[in-house]
Amino acid sequence: MSAILPAILKGTGRDLPDHVLTNDFFTRYLDTSDEWIVTRTGIHERRRVAEGEATSALASRAAERAIEDAGIDRRQIDLIILCTATPDQPIPATACNVQARLGLAGVPAFDLGAACSGFMYGTIVAANLVQAGMYRHILLIGAETLTRFTDYEDRTTCVLFGDAAGAAVITPSADRDRGLLYASMGADGTKLQDIWAPAGGSHLPASNATVAERLHAIRMKGREVYKFAVVKMMELIDGAMEATGLTPDDLRLVIPHQSNLRIIESVREKLGLPPEKIAINIDRYGNTSAASVPVALDEARRDGRVRSGDRIMMLGLGAGLTWAVAVWRV
Repeated sequence: MSAILPAILKGTGRDLPDHVLTNDFFTRYLDTSDEWIVTRTGIHERRRVAEGEATSALASRAAERAIEDAGIDRRQIDLIILCTATPDQPIPATACNVQARLGLAGVPAFDLGAACSGFMYGTIVAANLVQAGMYRHILLIGAETLTRFTDYEDRTTCVLFGDAAGAAVITPSADRDRGLLYASMGADGTKLQDIWAPAGGSHLPASNATVAERLHAIRMKGREVYKFAVVKMMELIDGAMEATGLTPDDLRLVIPHQSNLRIIESVREKLGLPPEKIAINIDRYGNTSAASVPVALDEARRDGRVRSGDRIMMLGLGAGLTWAVAVWRV
């Protein structure tokens, strides 16, 4: 898919919980240290959602800010897509919770589950729905409350995750020179146990045993995932560059999923990009899964690193295993 699609990222927004968890929180009860965490992940702190709040709360606030930034009336939204791996409940879709919070009864709403690649999958789906003429103002959200699915006795994973939400409004483009220039996505289900939460679904329903064994929390094979991420991210970038005829120098900003600072820096060095050309917020927010790319995008738009007409690349890799890349002219 190399042709420009008549769809643009018209507005963006984000929401971060107020409560900050620094690395010191973990050193009080785990055999770890700030140095150990920072050296291996690049994370200094992350956010945790308040008691009584769920994914839909973060998602709704990010959505309201994106709608305001887009300069449209919320009643113009005609589709809501929520990308999340941490829903409010198994049934119904959390997108319906968001729809109700926004006062948009009647607007179709569904969840999209592709873990850390979720927002990237969502941008491709939304852009194509706009291209097909089915919808004109799609509200796309990536939101997670990963701290609710974390085993705080597993030091290999508990230090990684944070809560956040990011959103974008995707609309038809009047300027054919702007929009989605290229997109690709894929998956490999043979490696689904590299990152997963074993229990809580039809395969292993909730029980006293699954709760006692903490099988509802995220588990990850760190080394395997690290190798996959570095290799796959370069494959995605190379494929996008070849398909579009662009070079890394043509990009204003690369926005990768914020999984590990070492992975991001490895890719940056291989591309020969200066630090200012790659978005990084993992040091402040940790791994926020489907929220990481839209949060970084909103930060870049609001602080002037990304302006109208710039070319940007967004990348997602996550559980499934899944992956996706999109090149936009914003």
